[in-house]
Amino acid sequence: MQVMYLQRYWEDLAWASSFYSRYFITFGPFYGIFGTMVFIYLVKFLESPWIAYVTQMSHIPMKMSREENKDWLSTQVLATCNVEQSFFNTDWVTGHLNFQIEHHLFPTRPRRNYHKVAPLVRSLCAKHGLQYVNKPMLKAFGDIVGALKKSAALWMDAYYTHPET
Repeated sequence: MQVMYLQRYWEDLAWASSFYSRYFITFGPFYGIFGTMVFIYLVKFLESPWIAYVTQMSHIPMKMSREENKDWLSTQVLATCNVEQSFFNTDWVTGHLNFQIEHHLFPTRPRRNYHKVAPLVRSLCAKHGLQYVNKPMLKAFGDIVGALKKSAALWMDAYYTHPET
């Protein structure tokens, strides 16, 4: 809020203020000001790991780090992957974002329909020689750890092996 005010992003400030105003109007009568603040932060505390889980499994491990002058379809397929459905990784839990490739290709399509276009996208990828990646959840988690270890090694090398003098 402070940055929006200091940078004079009035429209953003109005939208953010409207969100919090509606939150207090809705929950304030039940929980009071302090209770509503606790509720806001509790929801954020619960939501943050979920959004990280849903987005990071399908983005971080992918090997797209710079512009490679590829066509739009290839770029979207290379930059993301899908995560297979399982008992712990259902469409409902991920908000249908376990179909991340389809989400990148059709961002305005209702998410509940991604499973319907997935076979078409898979066949389009096969036709053009693109790898359609659909990982099991544990493999996706393992790939995150591997990507973070690689990133940490690069930072360690940059800061401790070759420190600026």
